[in-house]
Amino acid sequence: MPSELRDAFARGRAEGRALVMPFFVCGYPDDETFLESVRAAGEAGADVLELGIPFSDPIMDGPVIQEAANRVLERHVHTAGMIELIGKAKAASGCAVVAMTYYNIVFHYGLDAFASDLAAAGAAGAILPDLVVEDAGAWRAACARAGLAPVFIAAQTSPPDRLRALGEAGDGFVYAASLLGVTGERAELNAGARALVERIRAATDLPVAVGIGVSTPEHARDVAAYADGVIVGSALVRLVGEAADAPEAVRAFVGSLRDAVAR
Repeated sequence: MPSELRDAFARGRAEGRALVMPFFVCGYPDDETFLESVRAAGEAGADVLELGIPFSDPIMDGPVIQEAANRVLERHVHTAGMIELIGKAKAASGCAVVAMTYYNIVFHYGLDAFASDLAAAGAAGAILPDLVVEDAGAWRAACARAGLAPVFIAAQTSPPDRLRALGEAGDGFVYAASLLGVTGERAELNAGARALVERIRAATDLPVAVGIGVSTPEHARDVAAYADGVIVGSALVRLVGEAADAPEAVRAFVGSLRDAVAR
């Protein structure tokens, strides 16, 4: 496991709390606001940033993140530029960084080139939600050569053998999808999220972070009672797009999440 992720989860365990892991769309709504927003998140107590590299067909993402990604893609951005921006975001925030994007982008960039460039930019891991573990051998090898953690997603429907395979193939942490379907804000958490985390823990020693539908400090408090990390995406991306002063809005929201996860 890359030292930054290992140290972050160790720090959370020592402090008796789950990690705060906010998601941002890289470059949204513009590069300057994005960088100032991630800086504010780090200053407010975020532990790990999940930074999404926009893709035109994001099968895991709901309307809020899709719209944000489309706004960035309209500027005709390139993958190399997004990786460079991730490096700047890491420097601005002081947080460990995990990139999230789709396999088509990685394949066309080149697996080894993508993994090595992402690691050189300072990222500790990467999530490719449309790459199943059975087909991930070449990607895992590229990650191993670059010192990058491949993070896999566990679904509510994942059987025990699939959970063991995710744990054996992955590194850094396991992303537990709290519900079936795409990302988006929800009024209530899925009651099955806790049981999924318990099943993942029975299959692997990797830390477990819960995302998809985690939308409020109250949700974060509930998840923090049984998970190692709390991932909040759509609610934060919507805030960045709508707030008159996005960095200050991010600072307040991430601060409220950090307060909520203190056990």
